[in-house]
Amino acid sequence: MKKVDISGKGAQLAYFFLLSFFPLLLAIVSILPHLNINQEYVFLFLQTIVPTEVFFLTQGTIVEVLTDYDGGRALSVGIIGTLWAASKGMNAILKTLNEAYETEPKMGIINRGWSLVFTVSLIFVLLFALLLPIFGQQYVYQLFDFLGVAASFVDFWNYVQWILPPVLIFIVLLLLYWLIPYTDPKVPILTVLPGTFFSSISWVVLIYGFSFYVNHFGHFTSTYGSIASVIILMLWLYFTGMILIFGGLLNATMYKRHLAKKRLLK
Repeated sequence: MKKVDISGKGAQLAYFFLLSFFPLLLAIVSILPHLNINQEYVFLFLQTIVPTEVFFLTQGTIVEVLTDYDGGRALSVGIIGTLWAASKGMNAILKTLNEAYETEPKMGIINRGWSLVFTVSLIFVLLFALLLPIFGQQYVYQLFDFLGVAASFVDFWNYVQWILPPVLIFIVLLLLYWLIPYTDPKVPILTVLPGTFFSSISWVVLIYGFSFYVNHFGHFTSTYGSIASVIILMLWLYFTGMILIFGGLLNATMYKRHLAKKRLLK
């Protein structure tokens, strides 16, 4: 298998993730006023998934947008900025995965269209995963009360709303790893399951584990001062990029073994 610079590719993805992070945050925040969500819910949720320094970095942006609200402009800027930066990141993932499979990506109009579809899908899933724990309880309670559903089912929903986003992320990553490589014949979907499981689980562990480490054991603020939040955010995105790349490499290895077994059976 062709050697891939995981660290370098992870840094490349982190750069595009960073460019899309604040436009995506801007798009999310511009939607919140239409959902009648208390901003305290947003802050409480962010504090559970991101390191403290990153939370304080994003808190100012959220407060500024909510207090000086121009929804149409903010949403437009957020969507355009997110799509541009995220599509660049998706192209980087496309090229890296095809390097791992030793295939040449065909960057025609159709394939660029697929890249955009994947980008939009990932953004929507990410938005859903971020917003569901925030407004899920509020709106589901109202819906269940209207339908006369038992309170025990509401308690069941409290668990489901935290399980559903990782499941959706798993499905999107599965499709990403399965459809992106330009192999002939098509990559068997079973060969991309190991990398999908790895990336999904590792990303969830990264979200909570990295936040816990930084908040309780890291001393970034005392070392780096006011730029600590930016450094922590970059590290967070860098590890995310490496996880995505490593998951793809794991799938490529499984695919190579699959081809080797087929040749032995002939």
